[in-house]
Amino acid sequence: MTQLSFSPIIADTLPEFKIGYATYHDIVVENSPQMVRGRYQFYQETMMMDLEETNLSKFNAVAEWRSIFKRIGTDPSRYRPSSEALLRRLKKGTPLPLIHSAADINNLLSLQYKIPIGIYDLDQVKGAITIHIGDESHSYEGLNGRSVTFNNKLISSDGVGPFGSPIVDSKRTVVTEETQNAIQLFYIQPSLPTIEAEKLVKASSEMFNQIHGGRFQYGVIDR
Repeated sequence: MTQLSFSPIIADTLPEFKIGYATYHDIVVENSPQMVRGRYQFYQETMMMDLEETNLSKFNAVAEWRSIFKRIGTDPSRYRPSSEALLRRLKKGTPLPLIHSAADINNLLSLQYKIPIGIYDLDQVKGAITIHIGDESHSYEGLNGRSVTFNNKLISSDGVGPFGSPIVDSKRTVVTEETQNAIQLFYIQPSLPTIEAEKLVKASSEMFNQIHGGRFQYGVIDR
């Protein structure tokens, strides 16, 4: 089991903060099967219709994560939580592209629960993982191809340096069809009780496991 924790500053600044995790071993990542593609497309179409008349701020999880960003010094209008960015894309009528089974399931879960969820190639993660608030020395090339500096932003770091965040993840730990072991991080809606957060992570990891096979463990850290 990969060691995972968050910094004392987060515990002090964000006492309601909790992070869910799921580790997967011996998985097979490939093109999403028809069942996943059908569910993914249907959910996006349904959300597009709902979002035509719904402001994103009406979703509690979206509003709570924007508040979290503000409290640590991140402007959520400039650096949006990844889940909100997905929803905004759908609100504009632009469907999300199919990538591969791991990314597609991850995006589906993020849309469903309205929270940022990251998935990483565990073999590219070196050592223990710490969730903390970054400074100007923390940066990486994001999956969007842009260099991002994480001053006053939540980031995940390992023994090499930062690799993930609830904004955009790095290329260094990206999951591909060659990935055999992975870790998923769930930025839980702050107001969600821990017992409900555990149910969310359990259901999500079981769904992921059904598609990808292998073995998995999951849990929630709230202190």
